[in-house]
Amino acid sequence: MASEESRKFDVVIIGAGAAGLMCAIEAGRRGRKVLLLEKAEKCGKKILISGGGRCNFTNLFAAPDKFISDNPHFCKSALSQYTQSDFIALVEKHRVAYHEKKLGQLFCDGSASEIVALLETECAAHGVIIWRGSGADKVEKEDDHFLIATGGQVLSAKSLVVATGGLSIPKIGANDFAYRVAKAFGLALVPARPGLAPLTFEAADKKRFARLTGISADVSIGYEKTRFRENLLFTHRGLSGPAILQISSFWELGKPITIDFLPDIDLEHILKEKRQPQPRTKVSSYLKDHLASRLVDVLLEEFVDLPELGNCSDKTIREIVKSIKLVKLVPVGTEGYAKAEVTVGGVSTEVLHSKTMECRSVPGLFFIGEAVDVTGFLGGYNFQWAWSSGYVAGQYA
Repeated sequence: MASEESRKFDVVIIGAGAAGLMCAIEAGRRGRKVLLLEKAEKCGKKILISGGGRCNFTNLFAAPDKFISDNPHFCKSALSQYTQSDFIALVEKHRVAYHEKKLGQLFCDGSASEIVALLETECAAHGVIIWRGSGADKVEKEDDHFLIATGGQVLSAKSLVVATGGLSIPKIGANDFAYRVAKAFGLALVPARPGLAPLTFEAADKKRFARLTGISADVSIGYEKTRFRENLLFTHRGLSGPAILQISSFWELGKPITIDFLPDIDLEHILKEKRQPQPRTKVSSYLKDHLASRLVDVLLEEFVDLPELGNCSDKTIREIVKSIKLVKLVPVGTEGYAKAEVTVGGVSTEVLHSKTMECRSVPGLFFIGEAVDVTGFLGGYNFQWAWSSGYVAGQYA
């Protein structure tokens, strides 16, 4: 059994993911005695599997408007205190080669393990103690310190940081620990739901899409006032691809999404313009020059006897355009947390100080990363939130 003194820490951080590791580095840099608890045998499991194993570790365009929250202003302080440039500098300090893939997304040239390694190296340099294979069983506060039960012993900490993430990807150990801690301390939660997840559809649409499994298209996709321009992929269950993952974080059950399969083309104008000089042109022939043949057939299947272009009335052309550029679909759900990259919702920002990530009503208790109701767009934004929120908590924990 460890001595009583060896069980006392200035800071205990639960969860050695992106946010927890960053927080540990910064708290250690301040000379705090820091213990990082990780229930898995490895740190940074989500980092390791992200970006196809190359980790999309940040985005050049990270800014507050790329995040979803009940309070869209909450993330501004952390993101300004620790920016994407700051993390890029850390990556370059450790000579990790990286590249921009697209849309500001930065990936390792080699392996995501290089990101975990640099974080662990920084932890070691600042005296952080890491216990792998050690999760927290229970936490409570007694006077001015926290008691953390783990592996048959009770630890004491002046500050407690919860960095255990959300519910996405349960196969790597995701659970509701952060939410349970929040509830135990009477803190408000924003209902959690899967984000950045494929969408599923009712039987009729699913059967329709099944014929298109594997086909992708560059689309503009909208939900209410939100719109993304990205690739869409048809699957045997429904729709996936970056465009769908992006919109899924906004979508609410029972509401429609709209898809424009030719976002760069004024289709009505072009078809009307071609009607006189090319009257015998088949509409489907023109569309198949721009979209996969099977996709065109499915999108136009309501037109049983589609006339040649010269015989298409303005009304028919408008209906054709609508079937290509204003496809309205109502998903019945997502593929759930198993396929979701993030969790939308979590510990309410109303109970936290945006500058420090500390609880307003429980001094010394911090929540960071995905556990908090701040969710980034697809493309490295969620890692940036982890670095930024972890950094600021590390300055105060």
